[in-house]
Amino acid sequence: MKVSVVICTYTLDMYEHFREAADSVLAQTYDDVELVVVVDGTPEVYDRVVEDYGDREDTVIACNDENVGLLASRNRGAELASGDVVGFIDDDAVANEAWAERLVRAYEEEDAIAAGGKMTPEWISGKPSFLPEEFYWLVGVTHRGFADGPGEVRNTFGSNISFRADVFTELGGFDVDVGGRKGDKNLQGGETELCARMREEYGRGVWYDPEAEVAHKVFEYRTEFRWLVDRAFWQGYSKRAMESFVDDEGGEEGAFLTTLATDSVPTRTATLIRDPSVAGLFQFLSLFQFTAAVGLGYAYALWDWDDDTLFR
Repeated sequence: MKVSVVICTYTLDMYEHFREAADSVLAQTYDDVELVVVVDGTPEVYDRVVEDYGDREDTVIACNDENVGLLASRNRGAELASGDVVGFIDDDAVANEAWAERLVRAYEEEDAIAAGGKMTPEWISGKPSFLPEEFYWLVGVTHRGFADGPGEVRNTFGSNISFRADVFTELGGFDVDVGGRKGDKNLQGGETELCARMREEYGRGVWYDPEAEVAHKVFEYRTEFRWLVDRAFWQGYSKRAMESFVDDEGGEEGAFLTTLATDSVPTRTATLIRDPSVAGLFQFLSLFQFTAAVGLGYAYALWDWDDDTLFR
């Protein structure tokens, strides 16, 4: 089973991070791995990639004629890929050396049609003391309560997800109208929408293996409280928008809110009473602030546009 891994990049500012991501793919313990690099419309970056990786037989490099966005670039990478499995990580992530091996195990032993793993944080400027683990998903990291262990989930993060190549092709890849910046809106949900369509078509989700790890670099700006609140708001907006694309969307979000109410809040309350601390208090308050921001984003989407224009 050959695994093709797509990395998209577009700016020289991220080039050293891209190289670390690319090198982590090429250093996998699994032998049959192909790296597919799609440069999104930046010739200077393309030239650097060709200079550093162009002589490798296990690497495919392409450059879009113009900037078309992440999802369209991922789709192009999947078209260029020759593997039985096509996987995706971002240019600010680093794959564990056994990542591809764990994904292949899911396909071979669990008969998966899609597989992904755990995102772990690499705090570039330190972890913010106020950020509770329940909301790590705001910075692209697997949060507390995501899953109890290996098993089928709706979707994993877009920087740690893979599909059987024929399944990805039959689904038509990512919907390029979903996610990204639309004017002043910052929308998420490309992998969620694709995986929801996959469940509708195949009745299957993504096999989650927590040992298939990818580290996500959390840069300083992503640890600022204002940025996190804004992210939570647009995540709520995106959830409402997703409901216009996919039937029965929102089940995992409901389960997450239930976990907050029945587990996180009581547990943190008891901890604060037993062992009070400033950091613990800030995290406790942040649970409510981020939840409120998500709710406000959802409510704004209800008011803002109709279903046909939410993502446009």
